[in-house]
Amino acid sequence: MPANTTASSGPSDAKKPGRKKGRRARLIVLVLVLALVAGVGYGAYWSVSTVRASYPQTTGSIKLDGLSGDVEVKRDSYGIPQIYADTDADLFRAQGFVQAQDRFWEMDVRRHMTSGRLSEMFGAGQVETDSFLRTLGWRQVAQKEYDEVLDESTKKNLQAYAEGVNAYLKGKDGADISVEYAALGLTNDYKPGKWTPVDSVAWLKAMAWDLRGNMQDEIDRSLLTSRLDADQIADLYPDYPYERNKPIVERGTVSPVTGKFDPAAVPSPTGLGSQTAQGATQGLNTQLSALSDTLDEIPALLGPNGNGIGSNSWVVSGDHTTTGKPLLANDPHLAPMLPSLWYQMGLHCRQISATCQYNTAGYTFSGMPGVIIGHNQDIAWGFTNLGADVTDLFLEKVSGDGYQYDGKVRPFTTRQETIKVAGGRDRTITVRETNNGPLVSDRSRELDKVGQKAPVGNAAPDRADGYAVALKWTALQPGKSMDAVFELNRAKDFTSFRRAAQHFEVPSQNLLYADTKGNIGYQAPGKIPVRLKGDGTLPSPGWSAEYGWKREPVPFDELPYEYNPKRGYIVTANQAVIDESAYPHLLTKDWGYGARSQRINDLIAQKIKGGEKVSTDDMQKMQMDNTSQIAALLVPELLKINIPDPSVREAQKLLEGWDYTQEPDSAAAAYFNGVWRNILKLTFGNKLPKELRVKGDCLNVPPARSSGPVDEQKRLVRECGQRDGDTAQPDGGDRWYQVVREIMDDQDNEWWKAPAQGREDALVSRDDVFARAMKDARWELTAKLGKSISTWSWGRLHRLTLKNQTLGTEGPALLQRALNRGPWNLGGGEAAVNATGWNAASGYEVVWVPSMRMVVNVGDWDKSRWINLSGASGHAFNANYTDQTDKWVEGELLDWSFGADAVGESTVDTLTLKP
Repeated sequence: MPANTTASSGPSDAKKPGRKKGRRARLIVLVLVLALVAGVGYGAYWSVSTVRASYPQTTGSIKLDGLSGDVEVKRDSYGIPQIYADTDADLFRAQGFVQAQDRFWEMDVRRHMTSGRLSEMFGAGQVETDSFLRTLGWRQVAQKEYDEVLDESTKKNLQAYAEGVNAYLKGKDGADISVEYAALGLTNDYKPGKWTPVDSVAWLKAMAWDLRGNMQDEIDRSLLTSRLDADQIADLYPDYPYERNKPIVERGTVSPVTGKFDPAAVPSPTGLGSQTAQGATQGLNTQLSALSDTLDEIPALLGPNGNGIGSNSWVVSGDHTTTGKPLLANDPHLAPMLPSLWYQMGLHCRQISATCQYNTAGYTFSGMPGVIIGHNQDIAWGFTNLGADVTDLFLEKVSGDGYQYDGKVRPFTTRQETIKVAGGRDRTITVRETNNGPLVSDRSRELDKVGQKAPVGNAAPDRADGYAVALKWTALQPGKSMDAVFELNRAKDFTSFRRAAQHFEVPSQNLLYADTKGNIGYQAPGKIPVRLKGDGTLPSPGWSAEYGWKREPVPFDELPYEYNPKRGYIVTANQAVIDESAYPHLLTKDWGYGARSQRINDLIAQKIKGGEKVSTDDMQKMQMDNTSQIAALLVPELLKINIPDPSVREAQKLLEGWDYTQEPDSAAAAYFNGVWRNILKLTFGNKLPKELRVKGDCLNVPPARSSGPVDEQKRLVRECGQRDGDTAQPDGGDRWYQVVREIMDDQDNEWWKAPAQGREDALVSRDDVFARAMKDARWELTAKLGKSISTWSWGRLHRLTLKNQTLGTEGPALLQRALNRGPWNLGGGEAAVNATGWNAASGYEVVWVPSMRMVVNVGDWDKSRWINLSGASGHAFNANYTDQTDKWVEGELLDWSFGADAVGESTVDTLTLKP
C-alpha cells in the first residue's frame, strides 16, 4: 500500500464531522491498545493477550477440512515454515492456511488493491486510486486468465490454496486475524471476505505493473520537448555503453537458417534505429504531466513507481567454485516495506509421485501458491527485471461518439464500474477503451480538458472534440504466467526450465538457471511486442494505422538465451540483454546502464583470472560490495580543483585516499554523495521543464540547527521555501552516470553552464560546477550532520525505516513507533551492487533495497544461505516481525535447511494439520 493509503476517509473527512470524530476515536483506541501492549499502564496483561490471540498456532494439531491426510508444518526459530504433505492439493491447501496465519492482513489489502477495492476498506480517500486500477482492469484480466487460459492443474492448485486460506478465516472475527482489523472496526463494518483463486492470479498484475519498463521515461522524454531540442534529449538518454558494460548474452543471434535464437550464430548488422513518433505529443505536455502525477498516486508495492527497480543475480559454474557445483546468487531490489514483500517457506512432498510433484523451497508471495524464486531437488533459479518495453502510450483523437482510427470514427468499448466506499456513497465510473487500450487520461481531473490545444507536426485531424491518452500493455491480455510458476517448481533440467519460461509472459524477467549436473544457463522470456512503427520511446499517434503492434509478439524461440558459456559464469543485473546491433528485435531502448552488472562481472573475472575458486563466502561478500562507480570517475577530477575556502577544503580532503567504498561509517562517502547530488542539481536541475519536478524533502534545515555562514544559511532557507519540497533535478541513477561520463572531458559543454544567481557567480565550465558543488555539499552536510566533519558518516544520511504499509504510514507518532521499525544506518548506494537506492531529487533516505538475499549451493542444498528484509510474521509484536533485519543490515545470511534431516534439526515448532 502507498503512504497515502490509511484507514481514513481522506480529505472529505473535513466535511463530515462524524467520520472525522470516528477516525480520531479509532486512533486514540489504537494508541491506547498499543501502549498497553508495550506494558504501559493498567491492563497490560489483557492487551498482550488480546493481540497475541491473532498470532499463529505453531504447535499441536488443527483440523483442516478438505485434507486427505496429515500435513506437518515445521518452523525454525525464525518462524520459517516447511510443509510436508502427500498430495499436491494438501500441500497447497496447507500453504494457503499457513500464509494466512502469518500474513492475512497483507494479503487482504493486496487483493483489494489489485481489484481496485481499497475504498471498501479505507474510505473515500482511495476512490481515485481505485478508479485508475479499475480502468486498467487487472481483476478482469485475471478472471479471464483463470476462466479461459490457465491449465487445469494450475486451477486445482489455486483452488486448494484458496480453500486453505478460507479454512483459516472460518469462524474468525477481524480482531482474531490481526490488530489492524480492530482499527477498521471502529469506523466501518468491514469484514474480510473469502479468498478466491483469482485473488492470487491478480497479484501477478501488480508485479507486472511495477516492472513494466519505460513508461515513465516515455512520458518524461515527451515533457522534455517543451524546453530541449532533440540533441539535448539524446544527451540525457545516451546509448547503452556496450563496449564498457557487457550485456547478459555476449554471443549469438537469430539464425537465418533455423529462425531460432542460436548462441553460436554469427550476427550481422540489423539496422535497428531510433524511430519516434515525437510529433504526436507536441503541445500536450500539460496532459502528460497530469498523467505522470496520476501514476505517482498508484500503489507501488514492488518499488517506488518503477524507479530504481532492479536486481542482481549471477551464477558461477562448478569449474570455478570451491564446491565443484554451481553457485547461484540473487537479490531483487524492491521497495522497503513491513512486512517484507517476500515470505520464505519450503513445500515438500514426502514422496515425489504423479499425485505429489513438488519438493521446493525459496521465496514466495503471501497470497500466491508455489515458490517464486528458489530451488527444488534438481535445479535452482533466480529472477531480475529484464526491463523489456511492454507498454506504449497512444495519443487518441476522441469525440463523444468514439475515437478516430484510420480515417474513421470507431465507438469506444465501455463498461461501468461501481466503487463501494466505506462510510460513504458508492461511486460509479465509466471506463472507455480504444483499440489501443483503456483511456488512462479519463482518470485525471486535469486531463478532462485534454485536447484544447492541437498538436503540431504529425497532428491529428482537428474535427473532433479533443485528445485522450490510451495505454497499451501486454499484461492487459490474458496469459499463462501462473502456469509458469508451477512449471518452474517442477522443472528438472534446462529443457523443462525453458518450457516453463515460455509461459512466463508478464512481467518479463531475466531467468537464471543452475542444476545438480553442473549446468548453468539463462533465458530471456516474456510477451514482448513487435511495433509496426516507432521504438516505444515516445507516445504514438493512435489515430494512425501505421502505428500500433503486430498481432504476435516476439516469438519465444527467437528470444536470447545462454547455456554453459565458455567464460563459466552469467551475470544479470538489469543491463542490456544483448547488443542491439547483433539482434533483429527491439526489446527496449531503456536498459539499465550496467554499473552494477559490470562490477559483478569484474569481481568474478578477477577471481577466475587469478586462479582462485569462488566460494559461498565470496558470493555473499560480492552481494555487499559498496563500490561507487561514479565516485571512481569523478573523485580524481574533484581533487584537482583548487579550493580556497578552508572549510570546503577540509571536506575535499576527505576524498584523498578514499577507496570509493560506501561503508555506513564513511565520512568520505557522505561528502561525495552530497557533491554528486549537487553536481546533478547545478548541471541539469534548472534546465529541466517544471513538469518533471520530483516531490521531495528540502535539502536543508533552519539556521538554528546549523553552523555555516549566516548569508549561506539564509540562502539555503530561502531556496527551501521557494521550492516548497519540489525539485527539478535528476534521480542520480546509473543513467546519469552515463550522461555525466559522456560530457566529462568537455570542460566547456553547454550543460556545465549556468547564469549567475543572487550572489553566486555564473558557471561557465565543468570545474566551476564541481567547485560550487563541493561548496554547496559542505554546507548541506553541515546543516544535516554538524560542522565538524569528524562526526560525519554516510549511514547517518542514508537511513532505512521499515514502515507498516497501512496504519504505519500516517497517524500519531506513537502509533507509527509501535508499528514501524528503524531507522538503520546503511552503507551501499545507488547503482552499487549493495543497491540501497536513494533518489538525488529528494534526499538520501533509502527508497529501495535488496529485498532478500540468497546464495544457493547447488546440489548440496543444506549449505545454501538466505535472508529476508524483515521476518516471516506480519503481526507487529510477534518475535518474527523483524528478527532478520539486523542480520540483513550487516550482510549476514541464515542457514537454509532443505533436506528432511536438516529441517528436522532446525525445527523448533511442529504443527500437524489433520483432515
